[in-house]
Order: sequence, then C-alpha cells, then structure tokens
Amino acid sequence: MKNLANIAILGASGYTGAELVRLLSRHPNVRIAALTADRKAGEQYGSVFPHLAGLGLPALVTIDQLQWDQYDLIFCGLPHGTTQEVIAAIPRNKKIIDLSADFRLRDLAAYEKWYGHAHRAVDLQDEAVFGLTEFYRKQIAAARLVACPGCYPTSALLPLLPLVTQRLITTDTIIIDSKSGVSGAGRAPKEGSLFAEVSEAIHAYGVGNHRHMSELDQELSLAAGAPVIASFTPHLVPMNRGILSTIYVELSAGKTAEDIHAALTGRYGGDEPFVRVLPMGEVPATRHVRGTNHALIGVVADRRPGWAIIVSVIDNLVKGASGQAVQNMNLMLGFEETAGLMQEAIFP
Repeated sequence: MKNLANIAILGASGYTGAELVRLLSRHPNVRIAALTADRKAGEQYGSVFPHLAGLGLPALVTIDQLQWDQYDLIFCGLPHGTTQEVIAAIPRNKKIIDLSADFRLRDLAAYEKWYGHAHRAVDLQDEAVFGLTEFYRKQIAAARLVACPGCYPTSALLPLLPLVTQRLITTDTIIIDSKSGVSGAGRAPKEGSLFAEVSEAIHAYGVGNHRHMSELDQELSLAAGAPVIASFTPHLVPMNRGILSTIYVELSAGKTAEDIHAALTGRYGGDEPFVRVLPMGEVPATRHVRGTNHALIGVVADRRPGWAIIVSVIDNLVKGASGQAVQNMNLMLGFEETAGLMQEAIFP
C-alpha cells in the first residue's frame, strides 16, 4: 500500500472546510487525519455535514488536541484575524495552507489599515507566498506557508494580470463589478444571510471600501510595476455558489479587444488545466463552473471604441477557496497539480 500524506483541516465545520473534505476524500495521495472545530468539537463529521457521512472521517476535535508531528500538511480555514496566532504556534517544519486573509498582504501597514489591527505574526509574513497558483507556481512548490487569495481577487486577477503585465490595457480605468453567491459570507449565522434577507433581491456591499481591494491593489501594482487602484464593487446575489466578475477595461493605444483575447488565449491556452478562455464574443455563466476548480473567461468588444468587457466566472468555494488550496497542496507535496480536482460542472 502506497504511503499517503496525512492532512489536518483546522476549521472543518465551515463551508470551505466541507469543500476541502469533499475534494480530499477522493484524492489519491492523501488521508484526512484530523478535523477541528470549536462549537462542534466532539461531534461526528457526518452529523455536521450529512452529505459527507460514510467516509470514515475522524471526529471533530479542538485544535489543542492535535499532535502536529502526525501531519504532513495543515489547511487552516479559520476566520480572518484568528489565524495568525494559531499558525505561529505550529512547528516551523510543517507545511501550511491558509484560506483566511491573515497572510495575503505583504505590506503590514496595509494589513493594519484594511483589517483594523496590527499583524500578530510579523516574522511569518515574510515567508508567506500568495497562493494564486497560475502566477506563483514555482514559489508555491517551494513554500512552507501559502496564503490562498480571496475569491473575488481570484476571479478578477486571472484575466487582468496578463493584460497588465503585457501593457495591453490602461491601469487607471479598471472597473471590476463582481457578484457572489451567499456561501461567500461563510456558514456562521448572520442576519444579512437569512433567506428572507437575501432571496428575491441583489445588493451591493462594501461599496468603496471592501477588504479585497487590498489584494487587488497589491497584485495589480506588482504586475504593472507602479501603483494601481482599480474600482471594485461586490454584490450579493440569491444563489448558493459562484462568482461572476464583469470587468471593464480601456485598451492601450492601438490595441483591440481581439488583441486582449489573443493574449489571454496565449496565456491560458497551453498547459493551464483549470483556466479556459472562450471564443471571442462568448461569455460564461456561473453554472458552467459550479462545483469545479475551473475558471472561464470571456472577452467582448465594447461599443465604445477603445474599450472591452471581460466576464470571468469561478465557483467561490472551489477555485475561489478550497479547490485552489488543494491545487497548491499538490504543488507543495509534489503531486500532480490536477490530482483530486478534475470534476466537471454540476448541471443543471
């Protein structure tokens, strides 16, 4: 029997934790060795998530019950602001993938500005690698600590970074209009996530001041080699899963929408297993990626000369969170990057 990597999932009672379990339960190279929760510690996993019953999973325990030397890699799916001190207490020889925002920002002053408190694990921030797999593959493979991007930034950065890097668009007029399903708000009960508050409506939130702006600023500025501030507005829509980002870009002088479509096709049309660019003029829908680690990108020429519209879709819980985390785990542990992730979309 081949050796399997032992995996621990901290915060396994949330949506991203359940997605990690769903994906890893069919992974050919790993064994789920520990699952933690706070309020639900002591319960069987199948009683918390009946759709995952019967998998022979360990019962939920508290973090202080774990023995770190038993695990090859640890996923951390804890709430923002609670992860830094937990990860700081884990032995430095353990590989960690964090799904919170606690290690995404390289600039500690920016972290304090956007999250309202000083960083509590400053010495670890320097070694954290931003886990946007398609752009940091080599760094992720060599990393001990990977900070997975937020779901909104993933949906926007995948189409934008190649265009910014190749100077195909102007960087002072980028507009990102994103819409997300309710699972993006997490599983904890909140008034704003109640059925009666969400159904039959759509609303913008975090207008002009959403925390994911900091990730967009960071990565777009690095790609441009100069400060970039994009306009970003998120919206909540009455569906469980999915993100659709409609991105408006002004083309660089002499460039056309066909040029940016060709650039994206060139960037993703080769060996990238999870990002696909649709034929020119076609746009994707969230149902096309539901339950998958895929990202689909469409490009349409705007009727205004010199402008184009990009539509990008992902499943916020998979490519926007747990799927991308597993993709990064595969690199960190030397597995095939696609292992455990080649599901097709659920339809209808």
